[in-house]
Amino acid sequence: MRIDSRTSSHSMIRPWIIDTTLRDGEQAPGVVFSNTEKIDIASLLADAGVNELEVGYPAISHDERKSIQKIVTLNLPVRLTSWARAKWQDIEDACTCGTEAVHISFPVSAMYLELMGRDYVWVQQQLQELVPRAKKYFSYVSVGAQDATRADAELLESFVLDAEACGADRVRVADTVGIATPTSLIGLIHRLKSVSHAALEFHAHNDLGMATANAYTALEAGCQAVSVSVTGLGERAGNAALEELAIALKLSGKYETSIDTRKLSSLCTAVSKASGREIVDQKPVVGKSAFQHESGIHCAALLKHPLSYQPFLPDQVGRNGHEIVIGKHSGSASLQHYFSGKGITMTRGEANHLLALVRTTATEKKRALQPDELEHIYNTLLVKHG
Repeated sequence: MRIDSRTSSHSMIRPWIIDTTLRDGEQAPGVVFSNTEKIDIASLLADAGVNELEVGYPAISHDERKSIQKIVTLNLPVRLTSWARAKWQDIEDACTCGTEAVHISFPVSAMYLELMGRDYVWVQQQLQELVPRAKKYFSYVSVGAQDATRADAELLESFVLDAEACGADRVRVADTVGIATPTSLIGLIHRLKSVSHAALEFHAHNDLGMATANAYTALEAGCQAVSVSVTGLGERAGNAALEELAIALKLSGKYETSIDTRKLSSLCTAVSKASGREIVDQKPVVGKSAFQHESGIHCAALLKHPLSYQPFLPDQVGRNGHEIVIGKHSGSASLQHYFSGKGITMTRGEANHLLALVRTTATEKKRALQPDELEHIYNTLLVKHG
């Protein structure tokens, strides 16, 4: 991995990574984790080096509270946080779980306040009542500005200032319906930081396909923390993906995290299996196609240098290696490489002779060719007529 020599380890920025797979991730429609799966996922996340786990929403049920309590007993080397609405009963339910931290979510947009029949005076009153009370039971209390990216900017400034004044340890800026863009986010975070010294966290949703970019941008703009989920699992189009952000930070030369990226593939596979959500082939970082190559130009370069057409090496995310696929767009170098792996030495001329039929066959079948099909073509053209 190339790191800018001008950036010393002492000047690297260390963002706080919060994973919400067990809370927001499980809120994805149709997703239910068993207690055993929750324990396994929590353990894998801790082992991978995430800083904080949002482990659930205690007010949902007695079973949810029992599940969170079991995770607490694991004594994982991470901060565990329970999620609560802005009501004391939710916070009491969180108290029974034994987590170190609690996150309290408040509506801040005009739409959400109207839906709840509240106004900002109520929000202020709840902040003043709930945050100090919660701090008697939790060593860390964060508060969330729900639907922050659709809220009036001056009201959001007031929320951050009020939360800070009430003793909140961190304020979450939630892009609840995923409408933020990197440029709009830069302006928003800079505005909030200009009026308050509160620690800020950004919580992204992926409705416009910008969640990971927004999470990264939030850090660039000055947020100390971001929340993510494994594979981006979450409501609607999901959240910022842990694996994508972790690799982006690793490649930056500017940020340093405690995440062991070599454990990302196995972590994503475990969450995919537990959630019943398949990892699509083109999923960045961990999808099947992320390290597959067919283009003759690309493959010829990759055979000379593995980073020529890949931003990072497969083993950096726990994958075995890249795969050269033989199909319509393959070149002679790919064929020579493929058959050399089968113990067959092939000249460039023989590969070119083979290539025409390979491309024709792949075009007819509208896909890459399988080993038995390549063997058949080889036997037909080279052995038979050699």
